[in-house]
Amino acid sequence: MKVSATLRYLRIAPRKARLVADLIRGKKAVDAQNILNFTAKGSARPVLKLLSSALANAKSAYQLEATSLYISKIEVNEGPKLKRWRARARGQAAEIQKKTSHISIVLEEIKGSKKAKAAKPAASKETAKKAEVKTRTEKPKFRPSSESARSKPQQGLKKVFRRKTV
Repeated sequence: MKVSATLRYLRIAPRKARLVADLIRGKKAVDAQNILNFTAKGSARPVLKLLSSALANAKSAYQLEATSLYISKIEVNEGPKLKRWRARARGQAAEIQKKTSHISIVLEEIKGSKKAKAAKPAASKETAKKAEVKTRTEKPKFRPSSESARSKPQQGLKKVFRRKTV
């Protein structure tokens, strides 16, 4: 069952509101509320209020619990811009656009729990254990000899450059 709620003419730029919307997209409704409660963005509070409104719609209209819902769709669209002017140098004026957002949220009921994966047969577990034991007991095939690991300078060669004088 789809339940929706919309918030129109929010005086926050859509680009900023989308940051918060992306945090909760696809999450369970209860988890989304927790995320929004602790998000330090200006648009988090209005989005939380919108989510609460959608949950209230679900409870009153369809008798659905908040724990059985998730956010299937959340959109942040651009609303109308408020055009204002600011004085600039030499008698000029610059336009200021105060942007608004329209946010819509759609909640859906969580489908039944996913089917449990089929258990692997016992024979495959035994073979896996044998392979594990076999790899532990095998000795490494190649070990570098102690002489080649420590490189000794060949006799007859001198150091040409020394930092310290003797």
